[in-house]
Amino acid sequence: MLIGTILAVIAMLYSSVGHGGASGYIAILALFGLAPEIVRPVALSLNVVVAGLASYRFARGGFIDWGSAIPIFIASVPMAFIGGGIVLPDELYRPLLGTLLTFAAAYLIWQTTRLSAAYSAATRGIPRFGGMASGAGIGFVSGLSGIGGGVLLSPFFLITGWAGARQTAGIAAVFILANSLAGLAGNFVALKTLPSQTLPWVGMVLIGSIVGTGLGVRILPVKPLIWLLAVAVLISGLKFVFL
Repeated sequence: MLIGTILAVIAMLYSSVGHGGASGYIAILALFGLAPEIVRPVALSLNVVVAGLASYRFARGGFIDWGSAIPIFIASVPMAFIGGGIVLPDELYRPLLGTLLTFAAAYLIWQTTRLSAAYSAATRGIPRFGGMASGAGIGFVSGLSGIGGGVLLSPFFLITGWAGARQTAGIAAVFILANSLAGLAGNFVALKTLPSQTLPWVGMVLIGSIVGTGLGVRILPVKPLIWLLAVAVLISGLKFVFL
C-alpha cells in the first residue's frame, strides 16, 4: 500500500506536466529493492497508463500539434522497440540509469522555474528533420533504459525554443505513450515476470494521473511538490551511480 501511494503521488506530479513518471517509478521501486530486470517493465507499464490519460486530456485541450508531432513519433517508435530489446549488463545499466535519473532530477528542478510562465506559446516551431532526429535518439534511449523519454524530450524542446511548455507537455505525453508501448513490445517476454502487485499499482497511478492531468490542464501550481520529487529522484540516481 505504501509503494502504491507513493507511485500515485509521482503519477500526479509527472502527469501535471505531460509526463508518464517512469523515472520516478524506477527511483522508488529501486529504493524498495526490486530487481532491475523487473523495475523496467513495471515502470513502462505504469507509464502507458499515465501517459495514455495525459495524451487524451492534453489532446482534448488542443495542446498537441499533430502535424509536428507525428514525424517525431514515426522516428522514435522503431528506435524505442530496438532499445527495448537490448538487455544491458548490470555494470552498464546502473550508471546509465543513474545518469538519466540525475538528469531527470535536474530537469524537474529547472522545470519549477517555468511553471509560473503558464506554459508559454511556441516561439520557433519544430523543424521536420530536427524533430525526427531528436525523436529517434531519445526513443532509443527510452527503450534501452525503461523510461518514457519525456524527461529528455521536454527540456530539449524548451531549450531549443521549438515549442512552448503547454505544447511540449502535450507532445511529450504522446511521445511517452508511443515509446513506452514500443519498449514493452521490444521486451514482451518481460511482461511475464511482472509482480502480482502491478495491477493494484496501475489503479493507484491512474487515480494520481486523473488528479495530475487536471492540475496540468488548469495550470495549478505544484512547485513545492515537484521540488520534493526531484530530491527523491536525485537520491536514487546518485545511488545507482555510486553504490
